[in-house]
Amino acid sequence: MKKSGTGFDLPDKKAVLQKLEKEMSKTEFWDNPDTAQSVVSQLSALKSVVEPAEDISRKTNDLAELFELAEAEADEETLKQLEDDLADLTKQCEQIELAGLLSGPNDMKNCFFSIHAGAGGTESCDWANMLLRMYSRYFEANRYKYQELDITPGEEVGIRSITLRVSGVFAFGKLSCETGVHRLVRISPFDSQSRRHTSFAAVDCIPEFDDDIDIEIDDDDLRIDFYRASGAGGQHVNKTSSAVRITHLPSGIVVQCQNERSQHKNRAQAMKVLKARLYMLEQQKRDAEVAKLYGDKGEIAWGNQIRSYVMQPYQMVKDHRTNFQTGNVTAVLDGELDGFIESYLRHRAKQKSEDRSK
Repeated sequence: MKKSGTGFDLPDKKAVLQKLEKEMSKTEFWDNPDTAQSVVSQLSALKSVVEPAEDISRKTNDLAELFELAEAEADEETLKQLEDDLADLTKQCEQIELAGLLSGPNDMKNCFFSIHAGAGGTESCDWANMLLRMYSRYFEANRYKYQELDITPGEEVGIRSITLRVSGVFAFGKLSCETGVHRLVRISPFDSQSRRHTSFAAVDCIPEFDDDIDIEIDDDDLRIDFYRASGAGGQHVNKTSSAVRITHLPSGIVVQCQNERSQHKNRAQAMKVLKARLYMLEQQKRDAEVAKLYGDKGEIAWGNQIRSYVMQPYQMVKDHRTNFQTGNVTAVLDGELDGFIESYLRHRAKQKSEDRSK
C-alpha cells in the first residue's frame, strides 16, 4: 500500500519499525532511559500506522475473494453485507491516509506547546485560559501526557502565558497544526455594559529533540536568571529561587522553566527548550505566521488569526486557512479539534504537492 502525494510509504515505515525493534533488543538499550523512551515513543507511533495498514491489506484481500465467490453464486445477501464491510474499510483507509500525512521528520516527536495572551489585558488572559482548558481536554481525549513547565498568571484572571511539555503519538505532528493566532468574539463577562469584545491569543509548538541535537551555544551568549516560582506548589516555591529564565542574547529568545523543585533540573529543561527553538530557527522550518508573532510585539492581533471562535451574535468556529467550520462552539471548546487538525493536514499536503509540481 502506497499513497502518492501524502508521504505514506508502508515499506519505508516497516523498515524503520524493524530498525527500532532491533535497537530495543540490545542488552544496553535501557542504559540511557531518556533515549530509550524516545525510541519507544517512535515505535509506538509507527505501529499505530503500520499495523492498521497491514490489517486493511489483509481485509481487502479477504473481501476481494469473498466478492468473487458471492458474485459467482449470485448470493445477494452476502453481496449486501460486503457493501457494508467495504464502507467500513473505506473509513479505515481514510484514517490510514491521514496518518500518512504525518510523515515529517519531526511529526512523531513529543513537543513543547505554548499559549500566549495577546493585547487586551483581562479579556485576552481569560481567553488564553479558555484555550488551555480546550487543549487540556484534547490531550486527555487523545491520551497525551502533559506537564507544565512554566506559567505566568494574568494580573486579574486567566494566564498571560504557559508552556507545556506534551508527549504522545504524533504529538508534534498534530499540535503543530494549531500554531498561530486564535481569535475570540463574545459578550464579555467582565464588561458591566455587556458589550461584545474581540480577544486574541497565540499558540506555538516546537518539537522536543534528543540531547544529541547539533546545536552549539556559547555560554557568553546566555543570560541566566534564577527567581522564585509563582503559582501553586506549597511553601517551597515561595522560599527557593529554583525557577530559571534563560535569555539567548543574539536571537533574543527567552525560555523559562519552574516546574521542578531542583534549580539544576529546571535549567536543564530550559536549555532543552532553547536548543529546540534555535534548531527550528536555523532550519527555517517555523511557520510564517509564528515568525510574525515573535518578530514584533503586539502582532497577536487582527490580520494574523488562523481561526475565529464566534460566540455572539451567532455561533461558529472557522479555520481561515482551510475554511473548515462548525456551529458547535461548545464542543470545540471542550476539545473536539480533530476536524480542524485533519482538514489542515490535508490542506498542507495539497499545498506541498502543488509546490513540487511547479
